[in-house]
Amino acid sequence: MRQDRSRHAAPTRRRILRWNRGDAAILLCGLLAFLSFTLGAPLFQAAPFHPASPRAHGDATASAALVPGGNASASLGLGSGAAPIAETGLQDGSALQDPVPGRTATEAAPGPELPPAAQPVRIRYPSATVDVAIHPLDLDGEAQSSRTIEPPATKDGYWLTTFGVPGNGSGNTTYIIGHSWEGADAPFNHLSSAAAVGDRLEVQTAAGTISYQVDSVTTYLKSGLKDSPVWDMVPNRLVLISCYTEDPWGKNVVVTAYPALS
Repeated sequence: MRQDRSRHAAPTRRRILRWNRGDAAILLCGLLAFLSFTLGAPLFQAAPFHPASPRAHGDATASAALVPGGNASASLGLGSGAAPIAETGLQDGSALQDPVPGRTATEAAPGPELPPAAQPVRIRYPSATVDVAIHPLDLDGEAQSSRTIEPPATKDGYWLTTFGVPGNGSGNTTYIIGHSWEGADAPFNHLSSAAAVGDRLEVQTAAGTISYQVDSVTTYLKSGLKDSPVWDMVPNRLVLISCYTEDPWGKNVVVTAYPALS
């Protein structure tokens, strides 16, 4: 009989032993919590999260625009929103990062000796197969305020006279726009696929020739360029705008360049 009682009593001791260990664990947690509050700092802390660095080519909800019209015409429709869909620049970083460190959107870009500011008459951009005459395009009040611009349906480029003039003494950005047509020859057809950071191009003016280096190539939707840094007053910056060839009804390509240092 004693042996039977001993066998029946053994499970009870094991259960008591397990219960005592559980109590000890609870007491230990309570002690750790007490020490944490007493010492004024957590005893256990998660490692900080460091997000991966963004790439130069980014996706964003934004917009901008040269809009192709029905009869091979186009309009530059610029609505709200400012973030580019994709951008390449001289530095790795987000699509909104300044292409050149230390230069803000409103600062004048450093550059070489330039001829006096004068009307541009021709643009040559060998890498993008661009070699066309440039004609002045005056904007009326409505086009200037709405930024909805329809250049003539020709194979030339157009300089927006309301803004900057290229050359020494320029007080604003020089804007040159031109058509890109899907399935037809147009002056800026190859900007979307061939333009790249570091490219060299030339703008011939009435006072001389200025060599530029491409600083960024950005793709926008058609409704968001109006409030973007593209329209900041930046002396001696050159901006080329055209339809994005692979999606001429939905996107624009914007190429920015500054006078080449050498």
